[in-house]
Amino acid sequence: MKMVRRILSGLLILVIGLFIFLAGSIAIDFLAGKERILAVTNTTIPGRNGEPEVRAYVATPPGEGPFPVVIMIHEFYGLNQSIVDKAEGLAQEGYLVVAPDTFRGSTTAWIPRAIYQVITNNPDQVNRDLDSVYAWIAAQPNAAQNRIGIAGFCYGGRASLSYSLHNNQLAATVIFYGSPVTDPQVLRSLPGPVLGIFGGADNSIPVEDVLAFEAALNQAGIPNEITIYDGQPHAFVTDIESIRAGGVQGQAWTQMLKFLEKNLKQGAVSRNSNPLPVYQDSFDWQYYLIVAYEHAFGTASHHPQHP
Repeated sequence: MKMVRRILSGLLILVIGLFIFLAGSIAIDFLAGKERILAVTNTTIPGRNGEPEVRAYVATPPGEGPFPVVIMIHEFYGLNQSIVDKAEGLAQEGYLVVAPDTFRGSTTAWIPRAIYQVITNNPDQVNRDLDSVYAWIAAQPNAAQNRIGIAGFCYGGRASLSYSLHNNQLAATVIFYGSPVTDPQVLRSLPGPVLGIFGGADNSIPVEDVLAFEAALNQAGIPNEITIYDGQPHAFVTDIESIRAGGVQGQAWTQMLKFLEKNLKQGAVSRNSNPLPVYQDSFDWQYYLIVAYEHAFGTASHHPQHP
């Protein structure tokens, strides 16, 4: 009995120590990185209806507008140089790209804090901030107001889908390995076509979930293009240099460009002008725990670089 108590006491001390370490590391990372968001943003967007300002990186294409617009949502690390570079790469293709900070000043390369950022960030708050971003875009003279789409990676993929269910003025939605919604009654409210890019070896999003997503989109009557890249892990589209080098990352990026060309540059505007039903997004603990494992120990081992 004494031995059992000692083992239990040791485990309790270990758990408490681990909790203190994680909490302390999150706080230290916050204090050490308060200026990070300023280094990767160049625009302050006014908040709507009393909401706070939103910092963003805006990439403008060469030439004269109005340009089709892509709102680009970052991974669970937060807005960082990788997203900035992708925004600049997409701008070179003729799109005005707005990459907002949806974590209100928080960005990191430390996975425990990345998880903390997500679990303390209410999806409704994200949608309100994106409403501010959308209103700002609609007021810009170089933005084609009826050709605004959204694209996101990982956390940003799910956030993009959630915002498309919130704003029926969007013309297109691009989801890079974001947790899908599989209820056709919910998906019926999407305002435009959907491109979904997933990895066949992504342990956080099983292939059967992707197929269920595709089936639900079809049942809901939403035009869609869902692709599973065989053997690819979560977050397999890493940085603009790797994209330009070709291979599977280049293929996925090219697929997005063709989709945007068809649905933003040449396609019709939002197909849904009716008021949307209220959609309440929720936090998927299982998804983000597996995502964290994939980034820390699994095949999705790339890490964002801060300037």
